[in-house]
Amino acid sequence: MTTARERLQQAAADRFDFAELHPDQLDGMEHLVEGRDVLAVLPTGAGKSAIYQVPAVLLEGPTVVVSPLIALQHDQQLGLAERDVPEAVTVNSAQPAARTRHAWEALATGEAEYLFLAPEQLSKDEVVERLVEAGIGLFVVDEAHCVSEWGHDFRPDYLRIGAAIERLGHPPVVALTATAAPPVRADIIERLGLREPREIVRSFDRPELHLTVRVYADDDLRHRELVERVRELPRPGMVYVATRKEAERYTEALEAAAPDVRAAHYHAGLNRKRREEVHDGFLAGDLDVVVATSAFGMGIDKPDVRFVLHAASPGSLDAYYQQIGRAGRDGGAATVELHHHHDDLRLQRFLVARRPKPEALRAVLTALEEGPATGKELGERSELSPQRRTTAVNLLEQVGAVQVEEGRISRADLSAQEAVDAAVEAAERHRRLVRSRIDLVREYAETAGCRRRYLLGYFGEELGGPCGHCDTCEAGSAEEHVPEDLGDERDGLTPSTPVRHTEWGDGVVLATEADRLTVLFDERGYTTLSRQAVEQNDLLDVREA
Repeated sequence: MTTARERLQQAAADRFDFAELHPDQLDGMEHLVEGRDVLAVLPTGAGKSAIYQVPAVLLEGPTVVVSPLIALQHDQQLGLAERDVPEAVTVNSAQPAARTRHAWEALATGEAEYLFLAPEQLSKDEVVERLVEAGIGLFVVDEAHCVSEWGHDFRPDYLRIGAAIERLGHPPVVALTATAAPPVRADIIERLGLREPREIVRSFDRPELHLTVRVYADDDLRHRELVERVRELPRPGMVYVATRKEAERYTEALEAAAPDVRAAHYHAGLNRKRREEVHDGFLAGDLDVVVATSAFGMGIDKPDVRFVLHAASPGSLDAYYQQIGRAGRDGGAATVELHHHHDDLRLQRFLVARRPKPEALRAVLTALEEGPATGKELGERSELSPQRRTTAVNLLEQVGAVQVEEGRISRADLSAQEAVDAAVEAAERHRRLVRSRIDLVREYAETAGCRRRYLLGYFGEELGGPCGHCDTCEAGSAEEHVPEDLGDERDGLTPSTPVRHTEWGDGVVLATEADRLTVLFDERGYTTLSRQAVEQNDLLDVREA
C-alpha cells in the first residue's frame, strides 16, 4: 500500500512535471492530505503554490484559493492550465458575467478543481452557499499576512475568511505567505481559526542577494545615478518607485539615456490590456527593465532577474523583502539597492496620517438602527460614498461594533459612543504601528551594521556575524558594530520572547544584539530599545506566552 508521501511525489511528477519536491513542500502537502491545517512561510520563489496544487488532485472536492489581486489569480490560473489537472476558474468583479457563470457551472459539475476568489467575495452569502454546495475539499489563503493587522498589507476583507472556513465545515486549510515575523504568524493562526497547524518556516536568508543602500540629499542626483546604475548592471531587472508619475519619469529617462535598454513602466493607472502586455513582455524576455509601483510583482516568477533597485524607500521592511525577493531566484548573484532620500519617509508618513471620520462611523451606526442592511441598503440610508461606508464598516467590524453575516450588516450590543471611541482607538493603534514600520526602514537605510543581519533580525532570525556580502561589510563598518558578547542570553531576552514594558505594555522580542533590542509592542508598534537602558531601568519583564 502506497503512503501519502509516495502518492504526492507521484502526482507531482506525473501531473505537474515536478522532478523533485523540497522537503518543506512535501511536509506541508502530507499534513494537508491527512486533514490537518498548515501555515507555510517560505521566501518568494520557494514554490509555495505547489503545497496546495498537488494535494488538491488527491483530495475529494474542489479547492478554493483566496487571493488578493486579480493579476495574481490570473497568473496562477495560467500556470495550472499548463499542467495535467482539471480546470482552474476564477470569480471576480472584473471579469465578464459569462465567465463567472461558467466558473460556477464548472465547479458544480466537478469539471473545475481550483477556484480563485478575491476575499471580498466571501462577504456575499450566495458565494459562500455555492461553496457549501460544492463540498470544498481544501481551502487556501494566499498572501496570508493580509489577515493580520501586524502584517504589512493588512486588508479588512480578510477578516471574514475565518467565518467562511467554519461555514464550509473547516476543510484542511493552508495559509501561505513570504513574509511573516513571529507575531504575524500567531495572528494569522488566531484570525483564521487554524487548528493546531503545522508551521513551516524556512530561513529568510538569501545570500545570493548583494545588499546596498545609497543615501541622498539631492533627489536629482539620485535620479541620475539610478538611471546610470540600470545602464551598468546586467539585465533583466526591476526598478520600484513610489508614484505613478515617477514610474513614467524614470522610464522616459531610461529611454533617452539608454536606447538599447527595453524599458516599460507599470502602475495601477494603466488599463488592463497595457498592464498585461508589460507583465507578459517581462516574463517572456521582451523587456529588459520594468519601472513600477508596488502594483507590479505579485505572481512574477522570473528566475533570472539580476537586479531590483528601489528609487524610493518602501513603507515597511516586509514590503521591501518581498520585492527584493524577486531577484536571483535561479540562485545566481543579484544586485539589490535601496536609493534612499530622507523625504521618502516623509511621504510614507503623510500617506498614513489620515484618521477615520467619527461622523462617518456615527452615520453607519445610525443607519443600522433601522435594522440589518446589505451594503447597498446601508449606502442609501447613510448617504455615504462606497469608499467611506466600506472603511467605516470594516473598522467597526474589527472592534465588534457591527457584525457582517450572510451578506448583511447589523449592530452589536455596543453604544454608539463606545463603538466610535473603540474604532478611533483601533485606527490610531494601527497608524502607530505603520509609522513604527516606516521608522525601521529609516534605521535599515542608516545602519552601519551588517544589512543582512538587520533584515533577518526583523523577521526573528539571527545571523551569527556579519554576512560579508553587503555594502557595510565590504566597507568594514559592519564588523565594528558586532558586540563581542552577541548571543549572550543572560537575561532571557531572545527572539520570540514575550515581554511586558513598564509603560508600553505587552510585546514580543523580534531581534537582539548586546547593545539593542527590537520589540513589537501591541500598542506602540515596532520599537528599538537600548539594551543598557532596559537593564539599568528594569524596563522589560519576561512574561508567559
